[in-house]
Amino acid sequence: MRVGFVGLGVMGRPMALNLARAGTPLVVGNRTPERCAPLRDAGAEVAASPAEVFERADTVLLMLTDEAAVDAVLGRGTPGFAARVAGRTVVHMGTTSAEYSAALEKDVRAAGGAYAEAPVSGSRVPAEEGRLVAMLAGDDSVLADLRPLLAPMCRESFDCGPVPGALLMKLAVNLFLITQVTGLTEAFHFADRHGLDRARFLDVLDAGPLASSVSRMKAPKLLARDFAVQAAATDVLKNNRLIAEAARAAGVASPLLDVCHALFEETVAGGHGGEDMVAVLRALEARTDAAPEPGDGDRARRASMGG
Repeated sequence: MRVGFVGLGVMGRPMALNLARAGTPLVVGNRTPERCAPLRDAGAEVAASPAEVFERADTVLLMLTDEAAVDAVLGRGTPGFAARVAGRTVVHMGTTSAEYSAALEKDVRAAGGAYAEAPVSGSRVPAEEGRLVAMLAGDDSVLADLRPLLAPMCRESFDCGPVPGALLMKLAVNLFLITQVTGLTEAFHFADRHGLDRARFLDVLDAGPLASSVSRMKAPKLLARDFAVQAAATDVLKNNRLIAEAARAAGVASPLLDVCHALFEETVAGGHGGEDMVAVLRALEARTDAAPEPGDGDRARRASMGG
């Protein structure tokens, strides 16, 4: 079975490299052709266009930015869509709304193709190390073929029922991730502005029950003010919006997420969308720096009363 992979971004390129290095017969495509060079060096074939990827592959993995990118790669809404997906399995690995994925499954099936969701949990480093966690949704026969294909990229995979169960599961996982990292960053900011030894704070955190693989990945970045991207703030904001929309549609309260949503909007608006999600520290710092000095409110009230 020849496998196609489209979308060689921060996550997609290391994922595809792990497939190629595992000996998977792979054909890749990307809107930025130079991103294909490491894949060619690893033994993958490089297609000139997404259409060519589909022509040469039986199963095509899509790790794309958003719904518009998926539609463009598939030629959805054009006469070429049916010819592109008929007789092939389309695997949606990016993060979109659950409603979009459910509609896409219907269109792919109507055109004579098969469809599965396989979003992954993890950022750039787990992607490089083949330690992602996959969430799967689709027909059992499709998933049976998909599981071994994902093994070089994912240390574990979980069945989540029919489409769009995997994407809903991914949104639930991301809700925890976003609030967890924002909480860690706010605690770090609190310690910093109280004059505590920031490294000692992180040592205490790491020694206790709150330590996690996430805190151990993000804490050194906070300490060093290292905003090199693992999971970009822009992508976190996109995920935040998707989760918020899903929550509203189901009438589910999400107060912590709503606070994070505002902070990541401020982070991106401040020009830091291409930085790692710990750049939410910049939004927290901006809020603190803009706040009145302690006692200013009392002085203002006295002045207004002629005191």
